[in-house]
Amino acid sequence: MLKGTAVDIDIGTTYSCVGVFQHGKVEIIANDQGNRTTPSYVAFTDTERLIGDATKNQVAMNPTNTPDVKYWPFMVVNDAGRPKVQVEYKGETKSFYPEEVPSMVLTKIKEIAEAYLGNTATKYARTIAGLNVLRIISEPTAAATAYSLDKKVGAERKVLTFDLRGGTFDVPILTIEDGIFEVKSTAGDTHLGGEDFDNRIKHKKDISENKRAVRCLHTAYEHAKRTLSSSIQASIGIDSLYEGINFYMSSACARFEELNADLFHSTLDPIEKALQDAKLDKSKIHDIVLFGGSTHIPKIQKLLQDFINGKELNKSINPDEALAYGAAVQAAILSGDKSENVQELLLLDVSPLSLGIETAVWQPAWCAYSQVCEGERATTKDNNLLGKCELTGIPPAPCGVPQIEVTFDIDANGILNVSSVDKSTGKENKITITNDKGHLSKEDIECMVQEKLQGKINDEDKQKILAKCNKTINWLDKNQTVEKEEFEHQQEELEKVCNSIITNAGGMPGGMPGGFPDGGAPPSDGASSGPTIEEVD
Repeated sequence: MLKGTAVDIDIGTTYSCVGVFQHGKVEIIANDQGNRTTPSYVAFTDTERLIGDATKNQVAMNPTNTPDVKYWPFMVVNDAGRPKVQVEYKGETKSFYPEEVPSMVLTKIKEIAEAYLGNTATKYARTIAGLNVLRIISEPTAAATAYSLDKKVGAERKVLTFDLRGGTFDVPILTIEDGIFEVKSTAGDTHLGGEDFDNRIKHKKDISENKRAVRCLHTAYEHAKRTLSSSIQASIGIDSLYEGINFYMSSACARFEELNADLFHSTLDPIEKALQDAKLDKSKIHDIVLFGGSTHIPKIQKLLQDFINGKELNKSINPDEALAYGAAVQAAILSGDKSENVQELLLLDVSPLSLGIETAVWQPAWCAYSQVCEGERATTKDNNLLGKCELTGIPPAPCGVPQIEVTFDIDANGILNVSSVDKSTGKENKITITNDKGHLSKEDIECMVQEKLQGKINDEDKQKILAKCNKTINWLDKNQTVEKEEFEHQQEELEKVCNSIITNAGGMPGGMPGGFPDGGAPPSDGASSGPTIEEVD
């Protein structure tokens, strides 16, 4: 069981949310502005780095230095074949890996959770932000958990979850019975979301090269879109938008729906695919649950309701908070919460794409070579190659005689383990597929964590460490012949000062890197408040 409190984070393309399961119920944690969702925005200025609401408020004034994953008003540079975001920060040109920007958002969310919970031992989510990973759960998992806890499902129910967010769209179909969730199918579009609706606004002039104008218009239109979700008219007014032109428009709900008609209707295609994959008729669906901020749009709701033969939509959970709500329950389960509400919940997930193999036995070495692929095409060469598993020492046999048994095992974190066994000899080989191509290595992540740590230790603390180091060095110079215990005592005293400062800065306490007997980091007992370094998928 974990020590401390486990929280969850739903980090979205446009907004993020954090929740915690306490006293038998989920609490969505508000940020320092009182908002229950925080913009997934980061900005870099001449003096500081801004995250969340403060960033979005200044985005039109500082568009180039505000990375926004879906709509790119910033430079992307090639660094040894890998993309990096380039911005101006404190008077210098700095570049960051894509993984670093969301880690900054996570750092902000971590601070929000700590302020609410009143402790710094909170354990959750991602490594670069200085966090311990309990589990990365899929959106269907969170969706099913939120629905089940809200409805107290007993008898079997088939549930279609419609998750339309700022930049992505997912449609999982699940069956839920007595606390057991089984994902039957999932479909969607990773390039469709609320920001695509925002980008449909047009004017007589092409302003795409003016980043300030683009961001200013984009922000104004997002506000108008939200207004149109609850009223029939919205106005936009921007002074000196572009080349001295003042931009004013009044948009009716009907006009907004006309501009996005094709995008709205395209949300029905993944629903049909999900139903087909689950081998279900839409009449068999018991409930349709809405997730994601874009499901507030009335036209989206009407299209969905008409498609499912007029069935009422489930709106009992706030779509903006629903995934965080469900993930908070999963965090409680993982941390050993004994509340009756979270007992006996079990999720059986599904792989979004079909998995397959192609096996061949090669002479004269007599080795079996299995290629693991994912995709929906008929032949392996047309699908995505995930990895290769090789078996050697297979006895000679005619073509078609060797029997190779291949087993796929997907763990709770979505990691695929493949084992291959020759049934005649019992020889076995296993591989783990993590899809780390183009991602950060363990060394990259460790480097980023240390860079983040160095930036957080203030000058006063640096002086404390330096003074203690100098004092220890002076002692060593004068005490070369003392007993080993004396050396170890000095080492402990130095580590006590350094680790206290490092821990408060969000780093990883441990033994000294060298210079003392047995100077490596001590074994972990699982209670360290520093991050656990793992390969990122």
